Amino acid sequence: MQAVFFAMIVGLVAGLAGSLFRMIIQQMDLIRAQLFTSAGTDGFMGWILPVLFSVTGVIVAILMVHYFAPEAAGSGVQEIEGALDEVRPLRWKRVLPVKFIGSLFSLGSGLLLGREGPTIQIGACIGKMIRDIFHLNEDHSNPLISKGAAAVLTYAFNAPFSGIIFVREEMYGHFKFNFFSAAAIMVASATADIVVRLITGVDPVIRMMVFGQQAINNLWLFVLLGLVFSLLGFAFNKLLILALNLFDRVTFAQRILIGVGAGILIALVGIYLPGIIGGGYRTIYDALNASFTLKVLLLIFVARFFLTIFSYGTGVPGGIFAPMLALGVVLGMMYGGVMQYFFPDLVANPEVFAVAGMAGIFASTVRAPLTGIALAIEMTSNYELILPLLITTAVASVITAQLGNQPIYTTLLKRTLTHIKPLETKAKSPDL
Repeated sequence: MQAVFFAMIVGLVAGLAGSLFRMIIQQMDLIRAQLFTSAGTDGFMGWILPVLFSVTGVIVAILMVHYFAPEAAGSGVQEIEGALDEVRPLRWKRVLPVKFIGSLFSLGSGLLLGREGPTIQIGACIGKMIRDIFHLNEDHSNPLISKGAAAVLTYAFNAPFSGIIFVREEMYGHFKFNFFSAAAIMVASATADIVVRLITGVDPVIRMMVFGQQAINNLWLFVLLGLVFSLLGFAFNKLLILALNLFDRVTFAQRILIGVGAGILIALVGIYLPGIIGGGYRTIYDALNASFTLKVLLLIFVARFFLTIFSYGTGVPGGIFAPMLALGVVLGMMYGGVMQYFFPDLVANPEVFAVAGMAGIFASTVRAPLTGIALAIEMTSNYELILPLLITTAVASVITAQLGNQPIYTTLLKRTLTHIKPLETKAKSPDL
């Protein structure tokens, strides 16, 4: 019963923190949108304010990570896996405020980063914080960290089942699994979900048409789609690591200059093409509802693909969940449009492939196909598409594995362990 009690505490605190984080990000997105919309209509200041807004956000995030908590850079999922393996410290007193505030600045700037990765690290830190506050023994660290990670994925996507599956699938080998720990994770996720529903509502994160079951004779189209996403996942992972390695070679002064350039670039893109910047939810909505031509979808895909890699490479706090899902939706819509042109009798709704694309890109990059399926279904309420999603993710994950593509968070953790001083790998180092 003790495990269930602390699971409820973690879920409650994580749900409150996540809801606050989500609401502040939404307000910052509105402010940024208003600034970018007014550019060119208010004279010189109409242009300078959006640029200053984005540049300030990027620079503040870089400075916070550099001076206070380097492990708060990026998504943080790999840091949680390292903490569960006791090869990375989880200094929650430093990481929690830096990740929370730094992510507000980096995501608010318009960089193509998601709120989901940061909230997973925030939730894990909350789990460690609860352990320290109640003076629990070391045996509680692993389950409490895991409960926090599951709970925050719940409030990031309004997807409690996905949070449970993510810990079980992606953190397999890191998470100390038994009946009671699994039950406690479900309690933490459910508690966080209740809190989020009470504060932010119960609507799906992505509002779209709910589709029926797909005909057997068009399932081969999802096999081919899985192949496409296996190649995309391979390219995305390789280029993301390449970008991080390139940024690591620059001096701190050069990183600041790059941050200024990133802020200016994001502001200019946001002024002219507002649907391209940000985490990706607006991109997903526009792609599903704006009836873009294939050329426009291709432009959006290429721009978001490289801007996502560039944004993550800067080293500010921010995740890749939502940006990846946006890429999956856009490429899925492109694929569905092409297939509808050549096989009009088989494809009535290209949006079906957008849903499959969400799961497919997650399967090929993170190598967590079950989590990808659960996320796509919970976020869109398309429960009748389980079979096409199974086919897409199975092909995507198997083919990308055959190509030698490692799960992105596994690669990020290995990279972290080879780029830090030996003393810093000790998980039992002082919190401060």
